[in-house]
Amino acid sequence: MSLRVAMLSVHTSPLHQPGTGDAGGMNVYMVELSRALAELGVEVDLFTRCRGEGLPPLVELAPGVRVRHLHAGPRGPLPKEAMPDLVVPFSLALLKEDRRYDLVHSHYWLSGQAGRIASVGWRIPLVHTAHTLARVKNASLAEGDTPEPELRVRGELQVVGSADRLIANTTDEAEALRTLYGAAGERTEVVRPGVDLRTFRPAGGTSRAEGSGGGRVAARARLGLPVDAFIPLYAGRIQPLKGPDVLVRAIAELLRQEPGLHRRLLVPVVGGHSGATREGTAWKLAGELGVTDVLRSCPPVPQEELADWYRAADVLVVPSRSESFGLVALEAQACGTPVLAAAVGGLPTAVWDGVTGLLVHGHDPVEYARRLRWFAAHPEAVESMGEAAVRHARGMSWRASATRTVEVYREALAEGLGQGVGQGRRHAPAPAASLSWRNEKAVAQV
Repeated sequence: MSLRVAMLSVHTSPLHQPGTGDAGGMNVYMVELSRALAELGVEVDLFTRCRGEGLPPLVELAPGVRVRHLHAGPRGPLPKEAMPDLVVPFSLALLKEDRRYDLVHSHYWLSGQAGRIASVGWRIPLVHTAHTLARVKNASLAEGDTPEPELRVRGELQVVGSADRLIANTTDEAEALRTLYGAAGERTEVVRPGVDLRTFRPAGGTSRAEGSGGGRVAARARLGLPVDAFIPLYAGRIQPLKGPDVLVRAIAELLRQEPGLHRRLLVPVVGGHSGATREGTAWKLAGELGVTDVLRSCPPVPQEELADWYRAADVLVVPSRSESFGLVALEAQACGTPVLAAAVGGLPTAVWDGVTGLLVHGHDPVEYARRLRWFAAHPEAVESMGEAAVRHARGMSWRASATRTVEVYREALAEGLGQGVGQGRRHAPAPAASLSWRNEKAVAQV
């Protein structure tokens, strides 16, 4: 049977440019997963909030995939603290839709709350993907960073207790759902994200430096980068959780260890700020450490151009303090670029340590500098790791992710038919999930 899925994203649109505002890997995930699901015959409607950006109520994203804008709350960007107030208006607007769906798939905890309402109102199963978890993030905060509020923790507990199936990106995330949120093991499934191998691929074959298609030299020429530079790349939002301060300190330490590298070092930072201006903490730190001359700030770019940045780099640096998976690491490897990453979250799954890149335990800038110095001194290792990275990434397609996701959908539907979907909650709540949430009364009344 064909499936119709209502996919929910309350706080960010699948159409938003990754690397800007709240848009990041989750946006890429929703778009690519939906496209792959549609290729398997699943119809997907992606529901998000209308922000008054001049977009029509319905946008055809791909054959079988539509983005639908709901009027919920004021049009325009809202601060993060105001987002929970949108859940009930968004849910009520969603329930007015007359199109029939077989299943709700929510992304992030705010959408999970809306998914709880839609699941009961439509009498269909709820599948939820968290992407990030407050208790995991709060255990890995940068100094001075703001912890996630208790309101979010309570909301996540409720979604975990209500969902028919939870999809985790990695076994580590599944374990966090079980140990930190009381998720039932039989309802928690691991589905690894994929990578768009049509966009993220080496130019000119498996070798980055050669090939009729160009490779690294041609990519640098297209981007206006020096051919002989050593280029560690940072790609992602500029926020404390992503560890840009670790990179800045590591670059300062690298130049202290290897001052002769200064003349050929270039560090592009491709991404936008999340709740900060260009004079944010990382850039202020760069000025204090005297390394602004080797940093180049670049705005977020479309996926096709981002692939060129990956191809042009010697190594992608991902010093995140917490990372549900780390799609950028997989994208870079698909382009033939090794990765230097923190051994946190899903990054040990995305990066094959010692083969397609190097993992660092902890966030000591001295250790990152030591590894960067090794990459700079061993260009032949950069090439061999890059070739291994391409082979590694080719084993992680979105089609494989979509195929496994459909299996999860069918499990949820089969269980719902057997137990009577809509006849009250189907599972006992997770520990503490009964704590009141801001919109709990409204949720109960739907």
